[in-house]
Amino acid sequence: MAIEVRPASVFEDVAAVLGPRSPAADVCWCLSYRIPSKLNKELRGPARGDHVARLCRADPPPGVLAYDGDEPAGWAAVAPRADTSFARNRKIPHVDDLPVWSLWCVRVRPGHRKQGITHALIAGAVDFARAHGAPAIEAYALDNGDAKVDLTMAYAGLRKNFERAGFVHAADTTSVLAGHPRILMRLDLR
Repeated sequence: MAIEVRPASVFEDVAAVLGPRSPAADVCWCLSYRIPSKLNKELRGPARGDHVARLCRADPPPGVLAYDGDEPAGWAAVAPRADTSFARNRKIPHVDDLPVWSLWCVRVRPGHRKQGITHALIAGAVDFARAHGAPAIEAYALDNGDAKVDLTMAYAGLRKNFERAGFVHAADTTSVLAGHPRILMRLDLR
């Protein structure tokens, strides 16, 4: 299987990975950390997808997609930290004043899991951030050890996957997700 990672500029492909079965559903669409809380609460049903469609047309687009042939198989959200709620998050510290990028969501579609797509998405997000001038990239991974993680909450990524990609533990946080502490993982791109 050849997995290719590309910028998430085709809305229909992003929708295949993140979108709801019902257009009226109020699913995340990976907007929770990307937009202000007030706007996140105001966007309901199809308006959430419309907002993501606009993001897909922006430069840079909102992340990267992994493709198995022509089929979108996974997603990773990546953007400058300053453009996310992580810029103001009290539970996740700032390591320094570098204009780092954040990688906060990795999702692989059912039927494509356990095939290395998560690793391809992390590598693709790193390449994307580097190509857009990021001096470093951060992730806020679950430090779950060998404990199982509910797939719904595994979107933050697991420490071991980021370590495999060269990220290092840069700081502890006070954030907990699905009962697991989150740690700030970082990769210098300079």
